[in-house]
Amino acid sequence: MISFGVYGPVTLAEARAKREEARSQLAKGINPSEARKAGKLAQLSTAGNTFKAIALEWHSAKRTSWTENYAQSVLRLLELNIFPFLGERAIDGITPLELLLVLQKIEDRGAIELASKVRQRCGEVFRYAVITGRTTYNPAPDLASALQTPKRNHYPFLMADELPAFITALENYSGSAVTKLATQLLMLTGVRTIELRAAKWEEFDLDNALWLIPAERMKMKRTHLVPLSTHAVAILRKLEMLTGRYQLVFPGRNNASKPMSEGSINKVLKLIGYHGKATGHGFRHTMSTILHEQGFDSAWIEMQLAHVDKNSVRGTYNHAQYLEGRRIILEWYSNHILTCRE
Repeated sequence: MISFGVYGPVTLAEARAKREEARSQLAKGINPSEARKAGKLAQLSTAGNTFKAIALEWHSAKRTSWTENYAQSVLRLLELNIFPFLGERAIDGITPLELLLVLQKIEDRGAIELASKVRQRCGEVFRYAVITGRTTYNPAPDLASALQTPKRNHYPFLMADELPAFITALENYSGSAVTKLATQLLMLTGVRTIELRAAKWEEFDLDNALWLIPAERMKMKRTHLVPLSTHAVAILRKLEMLTGRYQLVFPGRNNASKPMSEGSINKVLKLIGYHGKATGHGFRHTMSTILHEQGFDSAWIEMQLAHVDKNSVRGTYNHAQYLEGRRIILEWYSNHILTCRE
C-alpha cells in the first residue's frame, strides 16, 4: 500500500499518473515506497552535502584534539579563503579546476604558503567527505603540482598550534630579563634579529608608539618605520628601567657599547627546550603565516617585514599609506600572542 497525497491538493489525474509510475516500478522489481524514502533521503543528503556543511562537521570532529586558538585559526582560514567561493557548492560537484582557481586567487595576493596550507585543509575536508560517503574523489592532492612551491625556509619556525606551549615556556624562563624581553619583542615586531640587537634608545618614540630604524641598519638600506603594539611599548618601558642609561636598548653583557651577542636569543630558545625547533629569524615566518591565514592585507604584512617595493618613490608612498594598517595587524597579533598560552 502506498498513498499519493491528500485529495484536493493532489488531483485524480495526478494520482492516476503516480499510480502508473508505481506500477512501472513494481514491474521492474522496485518497491515504490522504498524508492520514495530513498529519494527523500537523497534530498536531505544534498542539502547537507555542501562543502561548508561538511567542513564544519569535520572541524567539529577535529577540534576536540586542538587548542581553542588553533581551532579558531583553522576555521577562520576556511571562512576567509574557501567558504565565500565554494562553501555553498555540493562537495561532489566541485571540480579540480574550480578549486584551483580559488587557490590561484590566494597566490595572486602573494600568499604562496597560505595557498598551499588552504589546499591541504581542503584536502582534509574532501578526505573526510570520501570516508563518510559524501563524495568519491579528493581533488586537492592532485593540485599541488599546479601551484607555486613555497620558498624553503632554512630557519626553524613555530606553527600556530605550537605557540601556546612556547609562550608558556618563555614566560617561565628565569634567566636574563633583558634577553627574555628581547625575545618577546622580536616576536611582536617581526624585525630581523640584527635590527633588534643593535637598536638604540634614540630610535624610539614610545609616546607615539613608533620605532624608526635608520637605513644603515636595514638589510635593504631603506629607513623602516615600525608601529609598536600596546604590549610592545610595555616591554620597552620595562627595558627602559633596565638599560635606559645606555645608548643601546640591548647592550652586551661584557661591553655596554656593543650590542648583545648574536646567539643571545637563540640561547634562550635552547634553554627553554626549543633548540632546532625555533630561531629568532623564524619568528618572522610565524608572524607572516598567521597574519596571512587571518586574511590581513598581504601588502601590510610584507611592509611590516620590510619586504619593501623596489621602486623607491612608490615604496615611500606605501610606507606612509600602510602605517595605520600595520598598527591594526600588530595590535591583533600582540593580543593573539598574549592569549596564546597553555
